[in-house]
Amino acid sequence: MTDVFVVRNQLGHYWGKAKIWVDGSNPRTVMRTRYEDEAINSLFELSSKDIELRGEVIAATLTERSEPIIEPSENPLPEEPAEELEPGEGEPDLTPAADAPRSSTTA
Repeated sequence: MTDVFVVRNQLGHYWGKAKIWVDGSNPRTVMRTRYEDEAINSLFELSSKDIELRGEVIAATLTERSEPIIEPSENPLPEEPAEELEPGEGEPDLTPAADAPRSSTTA
């Protein structure tokens, strides 16, 4: 009996509740819906943003803990690229402000 539907990509990763791809090793993080058309709509939206995506909607049953029974992916998840910052961006500004009072210290 089919309880829910999940979206899986060509690498065996599942679309997660946090709107990122997950490997399926923790079924609680996988986005699921009771209606197949909702899962198809999600897949359509994802594929319109990523033309390389080859996904499918998979029917899954739920465990007693309401987690889908899915096969985790054997492919590792791609690492998220670090946000590229402009030179000097994200670093503290150590230049003194022009209108800041200067303290004089004598030893």
